[in-house]
Amino acid sequence: MIASLMQKATRFLYLMLNVFPRRHLIAASVVSCCLLILAAYPVSDAKANKQISEQLAIPIQAAIIETPAPINIEPSLRWVEQSVGSGDSLSTLFSRAKLSALDVYKVTSSKDGKLLRDLFPGESFRFGINQSGELEELHYIQSRLVSRIYNLEDDSYSSELKELEPDTLLSYREGIINDSLYLSGQQANLPDKLIMELANIFAWDIDFVFDIRQGDSFAILFEEKYLDGEMFAVGDIIAASFTNRGRTYDAVRYTDSSGSSSYYTPEGLSMRKAFLRAPLDIFRISSGFNLRRKHPIHKMIKAHRGVDYAAPRGTPVFSAGDGKVTATGYSKANGNYVFVQHGQTYVTKYLHLNKKKVRRGQTVKQRQVIGTVGSTGYATGPHLHYEFLVNGVHRNPRTVKLPQANPISATELAAFKLATTPVLTQLAQSGTTIELAQLEQASSPQAGAANAN
Repeated sequence: MIASLMQKATRFLYLMLNVFPRRHLIAASVVSCCLLILAAYPVSDAKANKQISEQLAIPIQAAIIETPAPINIEPSLRWVEQSVGSGDSLSTLFSRAKLSALDVYKVTSSKDGKLLRDLFPGESFRFGINQSGELEELHYIQSRLVSRIYNLEDDSYSSELKELEPDTLLSYREGIINDSLYLSGQQANLPDKLIMELANIFAWDIDFVFDIRQGDSFAILFEEKYLDGEMFAVGDIIAASFTNRGRTYDAVRYTDSSGSSSYYTPEGLSMRKAFLRAPLDIFRISSGFNLRRKHPIHKMIKAHRGVDYAAPRGTPVFSAGDGKVTATGYSKANGNYVFVQHGQTYVTKYLHLNKKKVRRGQTVKQRQVIGTVGSTGYATGPHLHYEFLVNGVHRNPRTVKLPQANPISATELAAFKLATTPVLTQLAQSGTTIELAQLEQASSPQAGAANAN
C-alpha cells in the first residue's frame, strides 16, 4: 500500500516539474507532503482522521510567494531657498541660487511664467535642482496660503496653483480707555491692524483725537486664521461696539449679494458717511474749536474757526470727503493750503501744509491724501488747521451734523438681518467684563465723591 502511494507521488512530481510553473509546484509539493504523512500514519477512527486533516490543511494561496517588483528610487533634489527682498528681481534670485539666465528664460517663457514678473518683498522661492544641475521644480510661495509649483516636463515647465483654506474662528476682545485708543488696544492684546481698523469703522462718528475720554470702552469680534492648528493671521472685524461719553455705537460687517463688504449699524445704515470727523490718522489736538481763542503769534483775541491737529511733519492729510479742489496755493498767514468743495453745500479747508499733493480743479475721493502736515505760514509748530463750512458759514468740524448714511437696500434687508443678528447677539453676550468694571467704578467711594462735587 505504501509502495504504491510512493510510486504515484513520484510520477505526480515528475509531471509537475516539467509542466507547471514554479509557484504551482510549490503548492503541489505541500499537498504531496500531506498525502505522504497520511499514508505513513493510517488512522482507523474517522473522527480522528478528520481532525488530523484539518490541522494539516494549508491554503494554497498562502503558499504562493510573489516576487516583489523592483523599486525605482529617483535621485533626490537639492533644495535652495531664497526670500524676495526690496529691489530683488527674478534674475537676482536665480543668480543667488547658482542658476543661469537660460533657466530664467525657460521658466518665464512657460505658460504661466509671466506671473513671476511682479515680485513683492516677503515672498519666497524654493529651487529644486537635480543631480545634473538642472532646475527640475520651482516653488513660488506668495504667502502661507498661496503658492505656485513649476515642474519641468520635456524641456518646458508646467505650473499648478496651490491654495490652502485656513480655519477661521471668531475671537473676542474688549478694553477700557485710560489714555489713548492705541495704548488701550495694545493692553487688550489687539494687533495694530485691528486697532486702526476699529478707528476707521467709527471714524465718521467719533473724532478719536478730540472726543475720546477716560472710561470710554470698546468691544470687538474678529476673525483669527488658523493653519494646521496654528494661528498665523488675523482677519476682519466682524462686529464692534464703541462707547464714547456714554453713547454706544454698534457696527457689523455684511457682504451683500454682489460680494461687496462694508460696515452697517444694526438697523442697516452704512457706517460710511459723507465726511470723516478728522482728516488724519496719527495725530493729537493742540487746540480746539474756540471763537475766543488767543492767537499764539499775534497774542490777540482772534476767531479760530476750525480745529488744530498737531502731528509730526509729513503726516498724511486726507480729504474729509469726495469733492473737487477749488484752490491751492500759499499765503503769509495760511502757508500752503488746499480748499475742497463738496457739492453745493460744504467746503473743507486744510492750512499750514508742508506739501500739497493735489492741484486746482482735481477731483478727490474721501481719504485721498491731499497734502502733508507742516508749519508753513503763521504756525508755532507742525500742525494741520482744518475748517468746515456749511453754506459759507464756519461750523465746528467735531460737532456739525453730517449727512445721514444710506440704508441697506430693501431687497437685502431680510438677508442682512438673518446674517448679522447672531453676530451682534454674540458680541452683546460677550461684553460682561466691561460692564462689571464700569459698575465697580461707578460704585467706588472716589466716584461718589466726584459725583457729589
